Amino acid sequence: MIQTIQQYLQFPFVRYALVVGTLIALCSSLLGVTLVLKRFSFIGDGLSHVAFGAMAIAGVLNVTNDMLFVMPVTVLCAILLLRTGKNARVKGDAAIAMISVGALAIGYLLLNLFSTSSNLSGDVCSTLFGSTSILTLTKAEVWLCAALSVIVVALFVLFYNKIFAVTFDEDFSRAVGTRVESYNLLIAVVIAVIIVLAMNLVGSLLISALIIFPALSAMRLFRSFRSVTVCSAALSVVCALLGMLISIVGGTPVGSTIVAVDIAVYFLCAALEYFKR
Repeated sequence: MIQTIQQYLQFPFVRYALVVGTLIALCSSLLGVTLVLKRFSFIGDGLSHVAFGAMAIAGVLNVTNDMLFVMPVTVLCAILLLRTGKNARVKGDAAIAMISVGALAIGYLLLNLFSTSSNLSGDVCSTLFGSTSILTLTKAEVWLCAALSVIVVALFVLFYNKIFAVTFDEDFSRAVGTRVESYNLLIAVVIAVIIVLAMNLVGSLLISALIIFPALSAMRLFRSFRSVTVCSAALSVVCALLGMLISIVGGTPVGSTIVAVDIAVYFLCAALEYFKR
């Protein structure tokens, strides 16, 4: 098995996939802890459905680089979702359900009405559950992903104290002068960027697992915010690398394999917590 992995690592596209997958896993795990603690875990699921709808529109319009269209639309919907969630008539969970289901339905409807592919079912399935497109990345796409990942990590480190305060007590943060709405908006925008980056890796239906499972696993072992965040990042990177290597060697779907490894690690952490008690 080690010899097989070494042979695959000789190909540039495999190395590109591992680098991009690692960066995406790192970025998604950093804010996953915040989303879980704020009871806003399904924002990733909602925005992933929005990204699916945007990709369908980009396909209908024959946009050559769909990321230039999908990312602004997803960021805009993240802002809209945050604003709508504060409406007294439309609560946060209802807003997520409304936007995510609507975008998913419209995207699939457009793909059926204006289909340009002979294999519509295959295209939809690969978009929803991930595909081998992670193994066809160009050097320019790798550099773009690396640049966006550096920006995400830098923003998290730079505003770590503010994100920590907003996560645990918005009322106190607002009372001491922290611009809570601005930092919530920053979190939503960063999550939208991560969603778009992760679609090629795990597909739009599995992105939430990439965000939530490492955070929940780390919470089984640690209690402080910093320890949980560091552990979540480490677990996410290890699970992503292990899942991609298993997928490459075994020929299994990339996204599903990564999520399966995340689930196994979660149960392992739960068992460790049980024996620790």
